[in-house]
Amino acid sequence: MFTKGISHFPFKLLFTRNLSNFIQSSTSSQKGDLSRIFLNLSRQNSFSLLKSNVWYRKQVSRTFSTSSECATLTDDNEPSKAEKFRLSEQFLSKYQDVIPPFGFNGLGEMVYRRTYSRLKEDGEKEKWWETIERVVNGTFNIQKRWIEQNGLIWDSIKTQESAQSMYDKIFNMKFLPPGRGLWAMGSPLTEERHLSSALNNCAFVSTEKMFDGSSSISTPFTFLFDASMLGVGVGFDTKGANSDESKLHVIMNPNISRPFTTYVIEDSREGWVKSFGMLIDSYFYENVGPYQFDYSQIRPPGLPIKGFGGISSGAEPLMRLHTRISRLLSENIGKPLSVTNIVDIMNLIGKCVVSGNKCNVSNTLSNDQVRRVAEISFGDPNDVEYINLKNYDINPHRREYGWTSNNSVFAPLGFDYTTICDRVIKNGEPGFAWLDNARAYSRMCDPPDHKDMYAQGGNPCLEQTLESYELCCLVETFPTNHTSLDDFLDTLYSAFLYAKTVTLERTHWPQSNAIMLRNRRIGCGLSGVAQFISQRGLAELKTWCEEGYKHIQNVDKEISKWFCVPNSIKTTTIKPSGTVSLLAGATPGMHYPESRFCIRRVRLSKNSELIDPLEKIGFKIEQDVVESSSLVVEIPIDHGEGIRSLKELSMWEQLSLAAFLQKYWSDNQVSCTVTFDPETEGPQLKYALDYFQYQLKGISFLPRMPLGAYAQMPIEAISSEQYDNIISSLLPLSTPISTITGAKQKNLKVDFQNFQSTDKSDPEIERYCDTNTCVLDPDVW
Repeated sequence: MFTKGISHFPFKLLFTRNLSNFIQSSTSSQKGDLSRIFLNLSRQNSFSLLKSNVWYRKQVSRTFSTSSECATLTDDNEPSKAEKFRLSEQFLSKYQDVIPPFGFNGLGEMVYRRTYSRLKEDGEKEKWWETIERVVNGTFNIQKRWIEQNGLIWDSIKTQESAQSMYDKIFNMKFLPPGRGLWAMGSPLTEERHLSSALNNCAFVSTEKMFDGSSSISTPFTFLFDASMLGVGVGFDTKGANSDESKLHVIMNPNISRPFTTYVIEDSREGWVKSFGMLIDSYFYENVGPYQFDYSQIRPPGLPIKGFGGISSGAEPLMRLHTRISRLLSENIGKPLSVTNIVDIMNLIGKCVVSGNKCNVSNTLSNDQVRRVAEISFGDPNDVEYINLKNYDINPHRREYGWTSNNSVFAPLGFDYTTICDRVIKNGEPGFAWLDNARAYSRMCDPPDHKDMYAQGGNPCLEQTLESYELCCLVETFPTNHTSLDDFLDTLYSAFLYAKTVTLERTHWPQSNAIMLRNRRIGCGLSGVAQFISQRGLAELKTWCEEGYKHIQNVDKEISKWFCVPNSIKTTTIKPSGTVSLLAGATPGMHYPESRFCIRRVRLSKNSELIDPLEKIGFKIEQDVVESSSLVVEIPIDHGEGIRSLKELSMWEQLSLAAFLQKYWSDNQVSCTVTFDPETEGPQLKYALDYFQYQLKGISFLPRMPLGAYAQMPIEAISSEQYDNIISSLLPLSTPISTITGAKQKNLKVDFQNFQSTDKSDPEIERYCDTNTCVLDPDVW
């Protein structure tokens, strides 16, 4: 009202002087409120601080900068470039003594402490509120850098409010960044080294153009190697094999008429990747190589790895990789690169990366029965050579590394699935991807828009459509942790903002940047779908999906306009989830649990400092039958009242739910592994695929295993009586707890807040997609 006529400078100056004097005499909290009022008035009445009057600017800046709730106000509300974004200390103080709502009887907090709690500068481990502080500060610092670099307007008050909203939603598990975001965002890895590739979950690379001369032949392989060492799960195809171009570039002996070049391998990710590319190229180019490698600079085994966490394996995994690749190529001199060669090379890379990060998987767990891998390969469904890659009667040599990829096919619509289903019934592979649907459609309920006409594949869990060399960032929302649709829609803003912010950062791969700057692809996902259906019903899920998707499109327009970047080509997904959903006490993605009541087994090192408090509570802890240096902890889980077990869902119902989510929510893809009975449902597979090939973009299958198939199964169904008996024997005493939706569950109040950590090492970076079905993780199976 009284500001309507103050656009004239003398009146504006008088108004500002009086306001400045008044604010200076106010309390800290009053200053924060008044600074907001002033800026809102300035927006509503189109007046701003005059840049020509230095005194005028300094008075208002000095006045508002004393508020603990607000960042410093400077010219046109732009932040000082010397300052990083920080959440208000007063705001953070509200959360420091609040017990976080971790899920599943302490399992969520145990996973957090083992996987995401990083070392602070003072040498102590983060608490949950401090991890979120790092993540949110890092997210808004990326935004701040982008705004400053592009000369855009930074609204200090609006961003502080937005950051506080994001913080609250993460703290209360309404949404969570991906595991890699919890681990890396705001750390020196992103703040100082700007290695933003580590913030992305997944990628895809095609071999189709590996011989066209645009890059070296080794490029698809080195990309996968580099990305995998950063923890990014990568998909690849076999289109480079047996092509016309490949026949012009047969494998040849390295040119030994040239003198050997000794390459001293740097003790770095880059050094490992470069040596590998040099080795492969020496078998295809006459003027490259031959090489001999000096491994002396690589740190010995057992030393900590700074930046990415974990313990060094020494040079041995790389030496083995070099030896195996040399042998593989030497055995095929004079021949073009085959389908088997491509998949073998990619799989051997995967084995090297796993070994190099001290992730050793036993033969028991690396069978095709347990599908946790870092890669996915795509082949031709009519290619018998490809289909038999995991037939170890035909290819026994592949047993030691074939487990590192899920193998799928690009199925044309209308394909005859009769023969290929025989293989699926035996071991669940191959999976199926319908590239025609992925390219033509966003959600399957909408008309074809052909947004993804350049798509060439997908990520290892097949929830994201991707172009070659494209990466993507995923976030996860938990609808069951919301009281209303409006509450959920509000969360979607923060979740989408986090993921969109990640797209502002560059990778160190020019090919990837060229695509990602254009596509800005992200995946905003749902987890706890089975719990939501059990509590609220399918009809309400449909409403939340439709309204949520519509809201995300509007949010994307708003945020993209602020950042001055293109709208995202695709925005939503259903990821399989895993460790992240454990934090929130949610079922993973769209999948149903083995039973309402289960035992979840977690592998911990014998030296883990979590063993002692777990023993005091009374959890069952026993020697790991796989790793002599590990123990296995059994955690009882209650997935919630009314939820059905997986065995109660037919193959057809699981496919129908995947199609439902592809229709109403996901414009990328739906990651779904359908569990089926090989005897009763196996013969129906081809008919199911005939129907659902027109409703889905991808699917995979897993034959149902008999209970107790091997010792220390990761998840074991138990009865309600067994659960009650276990809970009753544990301390502290369990009490019925009302969930946010009002359902009753008998859970433990397990709290590690007063547990003082003595561990002075950073956790290793989360690998691949932090999922329960495609991550090779021997700790949480």
